[in-house]
Amino acid sequence: MNIHEYQAKQLFLNYGIPIPDGKLAVNAENVTHIAQALGGDSWVVKAQIHAGGRGKAGGVKLAKTLAEVVSVTNDMLGITLATHQTDAAGLPVNSVLIEQTYPIERELYLSLLIDRSTQRMSFIASATGGMDIEAVAEHSPEKIISVSLHPAAGLQDYQCRKLAYALALSGGQIKTLANIMRGMVRLFLDKDASQIEINPLIVTGSGELLALDAKINFDDNALSAHPDIAALKDPTQEDDRENQAQQFGSVYITLEGNIGCMVNGAGLAMATMDIIKLKGGQPANFLDVGGGTDPEKVAKAFKLILSDSHVKAILINIFGGIVKCDTIAEGILAAVKETAINLPIVVRLEGTNAQLGRDLLNNSGLNLTAANDLDHAAEQIVMLAGAQ
Repeated sequence: MNIHEYQAKQLFLNYGIPIPDGKLAVNAENVTHIAQALGGDSWVVKAQIHAGGRGKAGGVKLAKTLAEVVSVTNDMLGITLATHQTDAAGLPVNSVLIEQTYPIERELYLSLLIDRSTQRMSFIASATGGMDIEAVAEHSPEKIISVSLHPAAGLQDYQCRKLAYALALSGGQIKTLANIMRGMVRLFLDKDASQIEINPLIVTGSGELLALDAKINFDDNALSAHPDIAALKDPTQEDDRENQAQQFGSVYITLEGNIGCMVNGAGLAMATMDIIKLKGGQPANFLDVGGGTDPEKVAKAFKLILSDSHVKAILINIFGGIVKCDTIAEGILAAVKETAINLPIVVRLEGTNAQLGRDLLNNSGLNLTAANDLDHAAEQIVMLAGAQ
């Protein structure tokens, strides 16, 4: 789960990570008072969306007068902002963060994540902050420094010093960086984060370190243990279909193709999308209805797929393990009748009572094709989607 920058910065503040003075605004009525209370003679107005690249897309703007703060806030609120991390439609800007500006001497990069190769928490740092870290890693990998934390020993002082020296910090900055790193570790563990990123971590003109930006991702599987974090979720920043799928225990991700997919099991769903691509088609979604699916889930999944106007055909790929294939077939038939689907549907059933399930589908008189295997199913659905 992602959260907004202003929410991440509040968590930073709770864990002793220094941030700029700022305040959230959801309308332009009080922004003059906000700017005056923050002080200074210029302010930055930052659109709050769940995506990076806001600055290049016009979502981060400098205001040098109180009138400009009001004008910029009015211009941002209510728009949809598209960045390189969003689709073409962009994300709605429902709030802005107004912050005091600071003279910037240098911009650094610092993040904490799980390194799958070492199976440990790792800090990633670079003296080249304010840029896409992926680009830095690709073109200048020598500028990336990392340290891994032993699960028993945790963060060690020498590791903090190693990063500080690599970032050319000195004096009190070394201690400040160590405190920031310790705060990140505590936050990461306390709240079951999957990534904490500060880009940039700035060195101000007076030598202070400040987290100018903040991004935190959380492990969805741990949200039930953290109701305070779950409460930070902003559904307006997420795909509506993905939110609906979560309500009935499924996982849905919107893609760009025209073949709707309904599959039980994440691995099987990935394989299904792969074979559709192999046969020359394009999946419209990833939809995992789960191993213990039932007729009600199937009906809801159908409605979800049909809500995408780009879908021209539907492939159902179900392995009957926990649930028998004839039960799944009955659910499919009921869902097709309930939703009055007029799109071609190919169903591949395998597992317990698979043939019985196929017989039910073939004898239904509905616009359904029961495929013998996945290869045949993929060929059929690609052909049918292309004919629409």
